[in-house]
Amino acid sequence: MRLIIFLFLITSSCFAQQKPNIIYIMSDDHDADAISAYNKKLISTPNVDRLAREGMMFKKAFVGNSICGPARATLLTGQHSHKNGMKDNRTRFDSSKTTLPKLISPAGYQTAIIGKWHLVSYPTGFDYWKILPGQGLYYNPRMINMKGDTTVINGYATDVITDEALNWLDNRDKQKPFLLLLHHKAPHRNFVPKLKWLEVFSKKNFPEPTTLFADMKQHGQAWQRQRMSILHDMTLGSDLKIDPFYLSQLKGFKLDSGDIRGYNAIMNRIPETERKKIKEIYAERGKQLLTIWGNDSLVLKAKYQWYMQDFIACVASVDENVGRILDYLDKNNLSNNTAVIYTADQGFYLGENGWFDKRWMYDVSMQSPLLVRWPEKIKPGSITTSMAQNIDFAPTMLDIAGVTPPDWMHGISLKPLLTGKQKSLLRKNLYYHYYEYPIDHYVVPHLGIRGERYKLIYFYTVNEWELYDLKTDPQEQKNLIKSPAHQKTLSQMKGELLKLRNQYDDHEQAGELH
Repeated sequence: MRLIIFLFLITSSCFAQQKPNIIYIMSDDHDADAISAYNKKLISTPNVDRLAREGMMFKKAFVGNSICGPARATLLTGQHSHKNGMKDNRTRFDSSKTTLPKLISPAGYQTAIIGKWHLVSYPTGFDYWKILPGQGLYYNPRMINMKGDTTVINGYATDVITDEALNWLDNRDKQKPFLLLLHHKAPHRNFVPKLKWLEVFSKKNFPEPTTLFADMKQHGQAWQRQRMSILHDMTLGSDLKIDPFYLSQLKGFKLDSGDIRGYNAIMNRIPETERKKIKEIYAERGKQLLTIWGNDSLVLKAKYQWYMQDFIACVASVDENVGRILDYLDKNNLSNNTAVIYTADQGFYLGENGWFDKRWMYDVSMQSPLLVRWPEKIKPGSITTSMAQNIDFAPTMLDIAGVTPPDWMHGISLKPLLTGKQKSLLRKNLYYHYYEYPIDHYVVPHLGIRGERYKLIYFYTVNEWELYDLKTDPQEQKNLIKSPAHQKTLSQMKGELLKLRNQYDDHEQAGELH
């Protein structure tokens, strides 16, 4: 009898280990152009690139609402914002909802989420969680544990979050497959790099986007109302870390308490061993600013370079820590049985249109990176141009775990595409709906659809339509809404928008489409 029980336990353990582990790594605002597998002009990211080299890279992965909290709710539910209830960053996510961890746990999975949560309520359904309150801090971040206690952990947030994830991997139940959601704060604004990477990238000059000096007056009300201009809205103190001493010397510049508080709050958290050198690097910006102040063209060029230096330096830390996770899997013989997914909660403007931030349905912010490695299941070096969306992430992870995704999820499983059983996805259009206005950047609410070639956007509070040909105008600069040659396409796209709107039952705020 004992022998039979022993053999049963061994068999059960082997069966459990045959189920694939899943690690989902999501950074915050990490635009695909800041990954060298997508674009080699800005940075080398060898560790994230390894996922592309050993797995599949999605060239057309998108989100349904380009903003932090809603993207995270979509990850958990596989639903668009109007159904998961998280339309903006200030809504409290209903933690009683059925979510990814609650669906995968009955299949024998141990679950954890570590890092940025940003859903106001606490996580539920996870076996373990440790999260940043709100946006979190770059240096010496506070973290909330499952008891509700908040503690300060010394170190740099990207390193700290990875440390916590590796600690959980070390101490998990080794007899169970696992789902780990590892959510980085970086490279979210305000962009505060580690000294080692700031020293590297503060010396680099980045190529300017061709639309850096785009004229807002040539576009509709939505473009003219936005407050995400690098020149006018990116702060010199808290965003670009220029010492108030230099700001006080700028002619006509009103130094307010926000600049002072923002700068001091950031610097005071940096360890003294690094603070002096970091201040010296940022002091050079102040000196340069004094020589160009009053010339908006030169100021925009300089602010763009400083912004990119900090943003890309934050990305370098993310890449470094992705490498730590991959090395851990290799050393612990977990690589072959672990699906690793890397993405971001949305794309991010890196100077295009003279902007920073996200929110828009334009491809820069709607598109996100997506790379998946699953050894022996995904052909190394695979590239797909099928249109995926973040509503697909939960169904995909459930399918990888052998769990049938529920019908109420809006997304579809990408597993057949990943494993080669399906060459492409059949969907023709993706649905998008952005709500948050006016805070934080006065981006007018809008909805729309993205097809393979055309994109239709409706800014319904100002009754403005935009139609773009993504083949001839990938930067989405020429609105074709009044083009006689495109009226048939416009009519077709409006019909498709109505179909998707009805399919997803989204009728709350947009009124009648006409």
